Amino acid sequence: MRILVVEDDSRLLTQLDKLLQDNGYSVDLADSGDHGLFLATEHPYDAAIIDVGLPVIDGFELIRSARQQQVKTPVLILTARDRWQEKVEGLDAGADDYLTKPFHNEELLARVKALIRRAAGQANPVIARGPVTLDTVSQQLKVNDRLLDLTAYEYRVMEYLMLNPEKTVSKTELTEHIYDQDFDLDSNVIEVFIGRLRKKIDPDGVLQPIETLRGRGYRINPQL
Repeated sequence: MRILVVEDDSRLLTQLDKLLQDNGYSVDLADSGDHGLFLATEHPYDAAIIDVGLPVIDGFELIRSARQQQVKTPVLILTARDRWQEKVEGLDAGADDYLTKPFHNEELLARVKALIRRAAGQANPVIARGPVTLDTVSQQLKVNDRLLDLTAYEYRVMEYLMLNPEKTVSKTELTEHIYDQDFDLDSNVIEVFIGRLRKKIDPDGVLQPIETLRGRGYRINPQL
């Protein structure tokens, strides 16, 4: 999952970058409102974490402008302001949730995960497709209650597909959501991950959990 973080405090920006990357996210960073707006409108994100007190344009204006440009990325506002009026203003601007500074890392991570799930129409943190279950909290994938040993990127690919079960996901879209901006979009690494996942999930070729739609991309088998 790919996260945009917009925060002008360089120390906090670095901390958030490390926290999110350590928990399996790809992260893009901006330290001003105008740069954050540019990234939000130019790249696809699964969630955005946006500070209110930003230079050039503040977080409220960033969110309003992004929503006016039809950006649907779920947004978590970070704010040092604890007055209810500011919280209401943020939600009215188009934010989906807010978190007051200082905050606990575990709460921030839980809110980000919840935003991503809700945006995908998945209220339950455990997503099940037939015998395949993915726990987005523990980041574990099981088949018939058998825990699979996945690499971080294999998990990211499977998570994105499971969160979008009715959608055909192109290789480019997968790459954009699991890697940072500078990754080579022409690389065949996605095909490698898909092949590994098929072997781990379905070693006997019975379930066929991931379909390839030639020229279009991949999707979770609707027959699961």
